[in-house]
Amino acid sequence: MSPLFTPVGIGRYTLRNRVVMAPMTRSRADDAGVPGDLVATYYAQRAGAGLIISEGVFPTATGKGYVRTPGIETDAQLSAWKRITDAVHGNGGRIFMQLMHCGRISHPSMQPGGELPVAPSAIKAAGRAWTNEGLKDFVTPRALGAGEIADVIAGYGRATRRALAAGFDGVELHGATGYLPEQFLSSGSNHRDDAYGGSVKKRARFVLEVLEAMTAEAGGDRVGIKVSPEMGFNDIVDATPQETYAYLVDQLRGFNLAYLHVALFGAKVDYHALLRPRFAGAYLLGGGLDKAAAEAALESRRADAAVFGSAFLANPDLVDRFWEDASLNAPDKSTFYSPGARGYTDYPPLRATENA
Repeated sequence: MSPLFTPVGIGRYTLRNRVVMAPMTRSRADDAGVPGDLVATYYAQRAGAGLIISEGVFPTATGKGYVRTPGIETDAQLSAWKRITDAVHGNGGRIFMQLMHCGRISHPSMQPGGELPVAPSAIKAAGRAWTNEGLKDFVTPRALGAGEIADVIAGYGRATRRALAAGFDGVELHGATGYLPEQFLSSGSNHRDDAYGGSVKKRARFVLEVLEAMTAEAGGDRVGIKVSPEMGFNDIVDATPQETYAYLVDQLRGFNLAYLHVALFGAKVDYHALLRPRFAGAYLLGGGLDKAAAEAALESRRADAAVFGSAFLANPDLVDRFWEDASLNAPDKSTFYSPGARGYTDYPPLRATENA
């Protein structure tokens, strides 16, 4: 039997298979960050995964960075997510919420009161933000004051508590893709000269304190973290990434986390070889995998589970297709972030494809 279809322990859970659905921004929430019934259908369709990691969810309103992305700060958002987790659990699945604070990768039009986005330092990222009025250049963010950092960290704790109240099985800290945790971690975006900047140890402090807040609410066995060294997305740069990520993962040992999720895209270093031996929990490997590559990683024990992104987007029954070695639907990139069911909940399942 393929190792993809064997059980695996992740934190307090035993997953029925090792196929994990990646967190993917889909922009189907309303302007208040409330996901609707269509979102429940989308996740329920994909509940065959051993674990679903949700799209990035902003823990507080200042963390929003894209139009039509969901939050977990308000009661309306929590109630909507409860319907979604009920739908996933009703289909036998498990789901973690990914908490994503975009930091400087935002725009005043998406911030409370039209304020500037926040960041570790007032350094503008190259690129443009997706807003209701179309693409707009990123702005120079406002550097967080020392006292404000504690408030942001506490916001992650509250969001974790609310995610569990909404029925999620756990939470993942989005520590990749150039968002706020990676902005603190990386030397190119963090020029602070206080306790949160300078040395690798100080730059990692924010991430570790966020994890402290999250595990205090959920326990380490219901918390994971995602990193993506040297991805470079959203203009993120670090001068010594191997040192940075080796140090960070070494510090995770005391948290007893459910998993470390490492997605590699274009890195010149084999970070899986660097990081896996440093982490005692489940190791989730992602980044452009197909079935054969995932099986090879599992068989060689380079990973405990394999994370699939666009393949799951276009194939809600991806696990069944892998089981039967069936062909896959191709994802329609033009609908990745557009509103509505097209390219979201209307991909044909295997049986419909075969009977067409």
